Amino acid sequence: MGDSGGTGDSGAAGRPDALLGPADIRELAAALGVRPTKQRGQNFVIDANTVRRIVRTAGVRSDDTVVEVGPGLGSLTLALLEAAEQVVAVEIDDVLAAALPGTILDRMPERAPRFSLVHSDAMLVDELPGPPPTALVANLPYNVAVPVLLHMLDRFPSIERTLVMVQAEVADRLAADPGNKVYGVPSVKANWYADVKRAGSIGRNVFWPAPNVDSGLVSLVRREPPKTTATKREVFAVVDAAFAQRRKTLRAALAGWAGSPVLAERALVAAGISPQARGEALTVEEFARIAEAKPAGVTA
Repeated sequence: MGDSGGTGDSGAAGRPDALLGPADIRELAAALGVRPTKQRGQNFVIDANTVRRIVRTAGVRSDDTVVEVGPGLGSLTLALLEAAEQVVAVEIDDVLAAALPGTILDRMPERAPRFSLVHSDAMLVDELPGPPPTALVANLPYNVAVPVLLHMLDRFPSIERTLVMVQAEVADRLAADPGNKVYGVPSVKANWYADVKRAGSIGRNVFWPAPNVDSGLVSLVRREPPKTTATKREVFAVVDAAFAQRRKTLRAALAGWAGSPVLAERALVAAGISPQARGEALTVEEFARIAEAKPAGVTA
């Protein structure tokens, strides 16, 4: 990659660049005995311009507390530390978690006090050290991207802005509008928490090893959930049922949820939704209306 700002060995005034370049990543991995595998979703970003672009696109501010999931060897972590007040990284891998604080101290010692590490599975995290996080910025492992994203948005309502790098196909699903052929469960559930949009594409050659798929950036800006008397759990139960059998009408798809096709139709009519409609046509607000109209005895 052509790079005037970061992947070389020197920066301003001849000082070593704090960010990690391709040689740095390979040296770190070799020293740690880390062999990235596609099965584990380990694709390390080796281009400093890319991580700075991610931070810029995320709109990270100097007063932000940013949570990062899956920091790996620290490429994005260092770029976040350049911009944010605090960075909290959540890493499940024992070797990577043990090494990351040393990498931060070595390459950015003046910022090291602003860094915290949580060695855990992100799906199990329900509290973080320091101030409540205001932003989530992460290169998410592709096989767990959606559940991790939804978990973090749910557990940490203080997160106002999110920018995640995910597989391009997942990015398209998350940002899809009703009526789009890839609109589905991730689209609806993400929209419960935030306004979601595609925020760019990332080429394969900025990773080591290069993945078999393209990557995309997704921006999520927190908004109030739909006004409804139904709980989130009740709404999500309708969403899951509606998309479990995509080709069926809602009358048929929601029969199990409601207890019978007749009860499903009754709930749909009460919600002002055509029983012949399909889930991919409905907004999150419309799913909430259906949840409100659930027949007596239906539990989410």
